[in-house]
Amino acid sequence: MSNDRERRVVPLDLSGVQRRTAAHVGDDPRTRRRLNDARGSSDPTAVRSLAVTTDDLVTALEANRRGDDPVVLRVTPPFYGRMRARIHRTGGEASDYADPEPIHLDPRVFVADDAPAYPEVDETRPEPYEVEAHHERHTEAVRAWRSAVREHLRETVALPTDAGPHEVDAKYLG
Repeated sequence: MSNDRERRVVPLDLSGVQRRTAAHVGDDPRTRRRLNDARGSSDPTAVRSLAVTTDDLVTALEANRRGDDPVVLRVTPPFYGRMRARIHRTGGEASDYADPEPIHLDPRVFVADDAPAYPEVDETRPEPYEVEAHHERHTEAVRAWRSAVREHLRETVALPTDAGPHEVDAKYLG
């Protein structure tokens, strides 16, 4: 150094500190789970809860009623205790995943059986018929359905696995 100060190095004594390695944490199931969660798993039964954006779910439900290309909620590996399902249009894509492949869930698995049905165009037809009135009635019926279907979401969903369905908690965002 150019000035009169000396650089002092103070040795750090760690002899009284127990170092935690994998051998030390193997007895504690909570810590073992955290370690496994950090690495992920190829086994979908590792998933305990699945989060999905409510807007993605409603959009996927509607897209499947209106369009030709199937839309799913996709869960991509590696699998962790808490996972996210994201909207995904299927078909034509090459998989970047070898084994395991992503799980594709039909959005209807998130919706209870008593949920309102998507409004059909013929159901909103006014009498006497006017194009503009029909458009407005159908638009309002779809808006009401989008709101109402959010009140009929399941608390759990089943993921398909090689060992059979694996039930997980469903968490809704937004």
